[in-house]
Amino acid sequence: MVVTISKMESLAPNAEVRLAVAQCFRTLTTSTDTKDIITTLHTLHSYLDEGPESRSSSVQRAEFRRAHFSRTLQFLVSNIQADWLPSLTAAQRTELWDGLFLKGPPEQALLVLMDGVGELRAGTNLDHVVSITEKFLQRGRLADLLWSYCLQTAPSDSPQLRETLLARIVALPDLTANRLHLKNKPLFLPQQYYPLLATEMLTALERTCQALKDGTDCSLTFVAQTLGKVCIQGHSGLVLAVMAPRLSVCTRSDMVWQRVCWKLLENVPQRWMESVLTGLVQAVNGPDALGRIIGNLALTNKKAQFVITHKLLLLQYKYETRVLRTVLGHLAADRERRPLLIQVLRSLSQAWANPSAVKHTPLEQQLYVSKALLLSVSLLRDAELQELRSELLQCMLGGMQSHLDSSVVRIRHMGMVVGECLSSRMDINNTKLKFEYDQDEETRALLSLMTPVTGDEPEAEPCERVSVVASPRETPSTQNVPSQNKSNTEPDSDLDSDDELAPYDMSADEKMSKESPPRYLRDCLETLMSSEDPERVELSLRVADGLVRKNVFAAREISVQLTKVLLHMEDKYSMTGFLSVRQAAMVALTVTDCIPVTQYLTSEFYSLNYSLRQRLDILEVLALAAQELSKPTAEKRDPSISIAGATDSTPYPGEDPVHWRHVVEKRIQSKTKRLRQGVTRPPAEASPNRYAPVAGHFFFPLLSNYDKPQVTFDLFGGDHLVLGRLIHTLGLFMHLAVNAPIAAQMGCALLDFVWSVRYHVDQMVRRGVLFAVCSVFLSMPSQNLLLDLSEQLFDTRTWLADVAEGDPDEDCRSLAIQSLVLLDKSLKRQLQDQQALSTES
Repeated sequence: MVVTISKMESLAPNAEVRLAVAQCFRTLTTSTDTKDIITTLHTLHSYLDEGPESRSSSVQRAEFRRAHFSRTLQFLVSNIQADWLPSLTAAQRTELWDGLFLKGPPEQALLVLMDGVGELRAGTNLDHVVSITEKFLQRGRLADLLWSYCLQTAPSDSPQLRETLLARIVALPDLTANRLHLKNKPLFLPQQYYPLLATEMLTALERTCQALKDGTDCSLTFVAQTLGKVCIQGHSGLVLAVMAPRLSVCTRSDMVWQRVCWKLLENVPQRWMESVLTGLVQAVNGPDALGRIIGNLALTNKKAQFVITHKLLLLQYKYETRVLRTVLGHLAADRERRPLLIQVLRSLSQAWANPSAVKHTPLEQQLYVSKALLLSVSLLRDAELQELRSELLQCMLGGMQSHLDSSVVRIRHMGMVVGECLSSRMDINNTKLKFEYDQDEETRALLSLMTPVTGDEPEAEPCERVSVVASPRETPSTQNVPSQNKSNTEPDSDLDSDDELAPYDMSADEKMSKESPPRYLRDCLETLMSSEDPERVELSLRVADGLVRKNVFAAREISVQLTKVLLHMEDKYSMTGFLSVRQAAMVALTVTDCIPVTQYLTSEFYSLNYSLRQRLDILEVLALAAQELSKPTAEKRDPSISIAGATDSTPYPGEDPVHWRHVVEKRIQSKTKRLRQGVTRPPAEASPNRYAPVAGHFFFPLLSNYDKPQVTFDLFGGDHLVLGRLIHTLGLFMHLAVNAPIAAQMGCALLDFVWSVRYHVDQMVRRGVLFAVCSVFLSMPSQNLLLDLSEQLFDTRTWLADVAEGDPDEDCRSLAIQSLVLLDKSLKRQLQDQQALSTES
């Protein structure tokens, strides 16, 4: 009997609260008296009010919060169209109706509000719920929600309910934007909401620190889950831009803050750890701040260790150099983390020296790995350097060989800079490597990485330093004034001294030559063949271009012989601009006497005993000559020919074709009536295409003997640079042959040639292949594409799609996309033409 009575007494408060709430619901549903409505709302508020003035006991308030608060809010939202609500004044509505959403457990209120936003129709009621949600955020209820989970005072919930609450908190901007569209509130936009959420999380962490100092236990699991879910959904930049600077300052001198930050990151779920760390290393200011915030997380958490030591350094390459300094400096800052730095260095050296990686990874990733390698080496201590000397030496030698073998200039420069820095750091037998290369912004940035940067923020220089530096600047001027006055006032001063005379500027003067340049091509040829006088050779070489273009008939007599001399000529006298002047003369010979010179150059390209530089010179001369021949040029009178009987009299107008054309055009314009006067342009003068008749002489000889390796020349072996330049030159010839009768034959031959090297390991060769394919699709008539290449188009399209999606080189992907677009346009144009012809027939 005693047990029964005690159970009834313990259930009495629960039953009383349940009956009171049910009575309130009935009153709000059936009553029309405003006083009864206000009394009922006050009754509901009494279960939320704290303090001695509250009419309900603590047990009743706890029961209401646990079992009836969420039902009450749902009831209010579902009856938001009740007749009694408009009868309340604005103040009463704000205090009694809105206040219920802003007083109770915040997690229940947020869920009900978000459900209301999603379910209500557009109108006044939806606007009312939205305004309450905005007040909920403005009054710091998110911080109260997070803090309730830190104190573990929130009611026990299921994993499904917690996941739903996390989704509502993190995706609030998306949910409101999808529902409100253009009527969305500014506070709900990501640019304002996520910084607000970050501030609320900082408030919860600050309360946690104070509670720990007071001896109260707290849990950071829910805050860590919120941080991880925000970051995994792509908002780490907005959130951590607010949190990271504040955490960096708070952890600088407070160990409790450091422990709270370490515990926060330890509680981040493994599936969200990567997004949190990648956002954090970009937001913090230096390795010291990162160390204070995450501590030794890389040692205790395998996922964090993988992200910091492998993924950020070897798999991703989109981050700035500052991020590399932060990550590697963090590993080097602590004795327990330094073994991870050695591990990272070994991985980076293997990746940098891997020949396959040099050939198949994007250039940006190779630059990123080079930066990480140099930063790691700069952070090594002398003892660690001695242990890794053999590995670094092997990395340096193998990696330099792989980089210097590349046909890409930037990759070669990268290998030179890293080789110099590694040899300088190891200092083997007091020998340091030194290469000759043109320094640019990229190489200077690599060289600067060997200088370690310490500290998070640069310290301001003291003012005394500025004054010390500034004072010597004034000393010479102040000392010179009296000395000058003294020299001017001395009676024995020599006013006519040579020291008082200003030197004459002779920087623009030209050096007078004792020799005169040759006037005839044969004299020029003789000098280039037999003379040992540097001045005469230079003068002859510089005037060769002009003499060839002025004396066409004389040039054709000795064109092949002069081309041979120029091709074998070396810069024995260190002449300024030697390569460009020699190239200009060879281009002039090729343009002037096209077929014989072209036959000679193309036949010599595959001959023995030529260097790679000479073969590249042949391709450059042929390309420049083809470009010049394809340009429309008006016939000009030869300035070298002078007529003895020429007079200064003006020619008769009838003899000038341009003059009578202008007269006719003027008469037509004056006698033509137009409804609308537009801009009249003179018609373009037609000129013959000098390249189209000789395009085959440039193109087809270069396609012969390409698969026969010579003694000093292996096109499909190690001479990737020449192969890539050859394919690019052939593509240029194809591009210039647009509308030429031989274009279809050239296109078929070029596709057959490049098809075997479309998957070449060298990116320069692949770029040349894609450029050649672009040229074929651009210059070859569309009807010939379907007739002559119908069997190859499907395979070509599939290959281009694979390259556009998966090639490591960015330029190759871009060229593949352009080729696909050109192919689609050509096929579409041809199909439209066929449909038009069938319709007409």
